[in-house]
Amino acid sequence: MESVRTFTKAQAASLVASCVDFLVTWLLVRQLGAPPVPGSVTGTICGGVTHFLISRNWAFSAQEKKWTGQLTRYALVWIGNLILNASGVWLLYHIAGWNVWPAKIVTAIGIAVFYNYVLQKRYVFK
Repeated sequence: MESVRTFTKAQAASLVASCVDFLVTWLLVRQLGAPPVPGSVTGTICGGVTHFLISRNWAFSAQEKKWTGQLTRYALVWIGNLILNASGVWLLYHIAGWNVWPAKIVTAIGIAVFYNYVLQKRYVFK
């Protein structure tokens, strides 16, 4: 049961971080005219900071451990996340011809479930 609760909390943290990510991306791309991939990368960075703070303090309740080690492990996983997000958006936007928003949504969901959760639970906040 604790596993289901942790998964649910982790997905809620991802949802909040994704909202931050998408809001920043929207502001940069739609309102300020930034190119889609750099705008998306900047949004991903903002979402990553948000996600670390929520995950550490609430989703995985890992405050008792040193945050510096967690941050280092998170940064390693997050770099992979950033590369996967940028690549997914680039491929779907430039190669497949998708609109930036469906490309970002599909990419984010896939990475959240199959990459982020697994590595954060087993490696970052273990």
